[in-house]
Amino acid sequence: MKNIVIFASGSGTNAENIIKHFEKSSLAEVTLVLSNKRDAMVLNRANNYGKSAISFNKIAFNNGHILQILQTLKPDLIVLAGFLWKVPTEITQAFPNKIINIHPALLPKFGGKGMYGMHVHEAVVTQKETESGITIHYVNENYDEGNIIFQAKTTVLPSDTAEDVAQKIHQLEYMHFPEIIEKVLNEQA
Repeated sequence: MKNIVIFASGSGTNAENIIKHFEKSSLAEVTLVLSNKRDAMVLNRANNYGKSAISFNKIAFNNGHILQILQTLKPDLIVLAGFLWKVPTEITQAFPNKIINIHPALLPKFGGKGMYGMHVHEAVVTQKETESGITIHYVNENYDEGNIIFQAKTTVLPSDTAEDVAQKIHQLEYMHFPEIIEKVLNEQA
């Protein structure tokens, strides 16, 4: 059975969706959820499914403590599901092509530091984009620059607000993220 570790910073709806998707899977299971926020709802969601959940601070993330946990667990895939911190180079180097992220826009547009959540959707509306979507990509040492695995698009209407765009993006995330994680795991040697 393959082993998935999820990093998340917020409410954890994508993390929960992934946990549920793999709950009855013979391919993989979520073994740990990590969050950089002690009060993040994702920790409660993980516990509700009987999954180990740990919060950590910047020191633990950057001093090798989290890397040690990951090296002990030997995850087949590390999934960033709404995780807002840049992953330290030591972790990306220790797990090449084993860390993936979901971004709420069609990269390379609307990516980079500070471009997350509603910031992205507001930028899409402000720029009068006619489409937006999700990008699932490998994580490297730079924000949102790893190789793209998958993109899905949705139409942005002139009347759409940032909240409307967010709802459309969430639907794409829930529909595609678990399936792409499964596909990546199946493609691993």
